[in-house]
Amino acid sequence: MRRFLEKLHNFKLLPFFVLISMVIGITLGKVYGISNFQITPPIDAIKSIFRGTYEFSIGNTLALGIVVGLFMMMYPAMANIKFEDLGKAFRSVKQILIVAFYNYAIAPFFMLLLAKLFLGSPEDLDLYTGLVLYGIAPCIAMVIVFTYLAGGNGPLAIVLVAINSIIQMILIPVYAKILLGEINFDVWVVAESVILYLGVPLVAGMLTRFLGVKRLGEEWFQNLKFYLDTLSIVGLLFTLIVMFALKGDLILEKPIFILKLAIPITIFFWAIYVIVYLTAWKFGLNYEDSVAVAFNSTGRDFEIAIAIAITAFNPTVALATVIGPLIEVPVMLVLVWFAKNTEYRLFKGR
Repeated sequence: MRRFLEKLHNFKLLPFFVLISMVIGITLGKVYGISNFQITPPIDAIKSIFRGTYEFSIGNTLALGIVVGLFMMMYPAMANIKFEDLGKAFRSVKQILIVAFYNYAIAPFFMLLLAKLFLGSPEDLDLYTGLVLYGIAPCIAMVIVFTYLAGGNGPLAIVLVAINSIIQMILIPVYAKILLGEINFDVWVVAESVILYLGVPLVAGMLTRFLGVKRLGEEWFQNLKFYLDTLSIVGLLFTLIVMFALKGDLILEKPIFILKLAIPITIFFWAIYVIVYLTAWKFGLNYEDSVAVAFNSTGRDFEIAIAIAITAFNPTVALATVIGPLIEVPVMLVLVWFAKNTEYRLFKGR
């Protein structure tokens, strides 16, 4: 069993597992016609459980699948963080300023430009709206996992995500009004997303490390680390299956629809990542910090985008925000490969 799990850790084999997960997801989506079911915001599905009003349905189940998959991805990365490293990361002023500049002065407006270039016609108005909405908020979850996979600075990634989380609560309504006009949505969805996708796995991971090392020793935790790393990769593959199941039939029936969004989103991720990565390198940051800064400036918060789209717009706009992460995850995995393959050439001696 361990020998098979070790194959999951082989980064050269990861694209193969990713492809299989995407195929499984698309097949499930096609067989069960999942696109015909209403999308349930993950936050709402969680709330319904605590209220005792949860009803089993395809939409609710997939919503919970996203939550479970993201927790499986995030928890191991959080468990590997040392408390003292977080304190050091909070003092990384240069790194914080780079991320703040690109996330709030560049990224939303660059996505707006791409939307105008690729989706400017009247018949694409809903896709245009969904794409702009997708570009407003920086990611608060998966960028930590991609930083982790690329061997970046995990504590710095968590600190950057925490800062982004606070800023988002204030600026998302402002950016939404500036870029999309007057829209109404519950701003508390941002705070709830921060707690669910960042707070819960952070607390669980910190407790695992603190209590485990205190009671059983550092050697025990190092042995556990292999299984934590495996859980993170399995969580990534599981999340891919769920995401592609959401729109599996649409991918097969309307590939042009997917392509219209795939081109601008791919350009966005590659352009922002490479520019920020090279900016960090130019400013003298080491590889670990450059990776953390680049991913935190690139990833988008699809959970919040989906929630806002469902509550404030029509189903087609919500559909565009769901398609976003279908494209984002494979592209970001390629960027992980790009980072690992440029580390030696750019950062030798740092």
